Amino acid sequence: MVQTIDGRALLPPAPLLLTLAALDGLGDGERLVLLLNCRPRPLYAILRRRGFAWRELPAGPGAFEIHIMRAEGAPGDDVPVA
Repeated sequence: MVQTIDGRALLPPAPLLLTLAALDGLGDGERLVLLLNCRPRPLYAILRRRGFAWRELPAGPGAFEIHIMRAEGAPGDDVPVA
């Protein structure tokens, strides 16, 4: 199952709060897709501490698509942002 949070029109900290709430219900093999107009660098440290992996993809000019899943279900998908 894939759940999507479109945070592009939301003001901080709403996208982060919605993402953290959604992570609590994310099961093995499920994915959360976060759409943003910026790179959520503070979120990546939180994800790592909580045992999640992610993949950051470009989603158009200045937009990012972050795919988040439990690390156990997707080894090697943890892609640090440079």
